[in-house]
Amino acid sequence: MNTPHNEDFGVAHGQDVAEDAGVYKTLLESTKAIPWKLDWPGLGFSYIGPQIETLLGWTPESWKSVEDWAARMHPDDRERTVNFCVAQSQAGVDHEADYRALTTDGTYVWIRDVVHVKRNEAGEVASLVGFMFDISERKQAEEELLRMHKELEALSLTDSLTGIANRRMFDQRLDIEWNDSRRSGKPLSLLILDIDWFKQYNDRYGHPAGDACIQRVASALGGVARRPRDLAARVGGDEFALLLPDTDEATAQAVARKLAEAVAALQIPHGVEGAGEWLSASIGAGTQVAGEAKDASGFVDHTDQMLYAAKRSGRG
Repeated sequence: MNTPHNEDFGVAHGQDVAEDAGVYKTLLESTKAIPWKLDWPGLGFSYIGPQIETLLGWTPESWKSVEDWAARMHPDDRERTVNFCVAQSQAGVDHEADYRALTTDGTYVWIRDVVHVKRNEAGEVASLVGFMFDISERKQAEEELLRMHKELEALSLTDSLTGIANRRMFDQRLDIEWNDSRRSGKPLSLLILDIDWFKQYNDRYGHPAGDACIQRVASALGGVARRPRDLAARVGGDEFALLLPDTDEATAQAVARKLAEAVAALQIPHGVEGAGEWLSASIGAGTQVAGEAKDASGFVDHTDQMLYAAKRSGRG
């Protein structure tokens, strides 16, 4: 039985190591993930996988330093990503970062960089190694889900028939404006509008005509709510509200008259006995500074009473 000499063993072992290294390199470069290594003291790339060219168009040879990495990043992502990665690397902490990377044709690809910090024997940061992953499809899916969520949220706050705010949105904004009035000491005004003899209108002309009537009144209400913080809402079947922040009593009364005129100007035929020739609306107006009141429920009740008073006074 022949025993190999030590030098023969050494050669065979060296060949195995080289072959293994070649295998590992082939494996790394056959994955979609892009491996890379950055020497920390000089901030230069000592390696980046050839997949980078397939994904972004930049050749591996063009990745010289961390400046190339930063320059090939979306301007809106650059400061945040670079500052985070540098701080984590200096602290010796492994980390991940998502950002948009620039391609050679001027478009952007969403990248997730997964970074591992390597230290030398002294415990100092020596290099960074990591993988870049193309997460564009995931980001597109996330953005679509976010868009759908916002759309659903908007729908949940919008009256489906008229397109203006619904009761839920009105209640949310009323709380916000009530608290603002408490802080600022400025008056908050509210108009509540109810279509006169609407049940009789519906009975005579039918529900499709009733829906069209409500839509036209909502449009008139929206035309009066001109300031950014004014809110027009449908809060019941034929009942509407107009929230007017930072509005005193005299101005609220003027807006109420303008709203009544806008409804009358629609010239929607009514003609049911007792209702008059044209559709009209009754409006209650209230103005209050929040003061010490916990919530706006009393304010809304008071404005409701003004609406009933308007109806008792002859409607319209």
